[in-house]
Amino acid sequence: MISPVYTTSIPVFKQMLGGLKEVLSKAEAHAAARKIEPAALLQARLFPDMFPLLRQVQVATDFAKSVSARLAGVEVPKLEDSEQTFADLQARIATVLAFLEGLDAGKFDEAATREIVTQAGTPKEKRFTGQSYLLNYGLPHFFFHTTTAYAILRHSGVEVGKKDYIGTY
Repeated sequence: MISPVYTTSIPVFKQMLGGLKEVLSKAEAHAAARKIEPAALLQARLFPDMFPLLRQVQVATDFAKSVSARLAGVEVPKLEDSEQTFADLQARIATVLAFLEGLDAGKFDEAATREIVTQAGTPKEKRFTGQSYLLNYGLPHFFFHTTTAYAILRHSGVEVGKKDYIGTY
């Protein structure tokens, strides 16, 4: 039997990252069709103190890979956060999707009870069980950043809807 932690994490991350890829494709096409400089969308934000689209995508992919890696008990892959274009963001998502695809479901067998420590040894250190880490920390943060990326683009006039956001399931 496949771990419930696996089934509530990996397929969800893959589905939503697939939706994010499609939303970004529509945004790039929108910019080209309307002769908008792509950087205007990539640097768009909902409010001055919020991250721009580019950083929202980076953080969403960071949560997908780091939560999954920690739950599987493997090293969290490092990404450089050097993306500057839609193509760069698409490549980043593809890299994270490939990582997720390569995770063995068996690595999640003990994930629900595995201790997860974030920022170990720092004043902001947090300790979770794997289940709590996924459901109370990882997924909410992941959804926040994917939703905010979608909202930035929708607010910027990109014609996307809920079906685009949800992706294929």
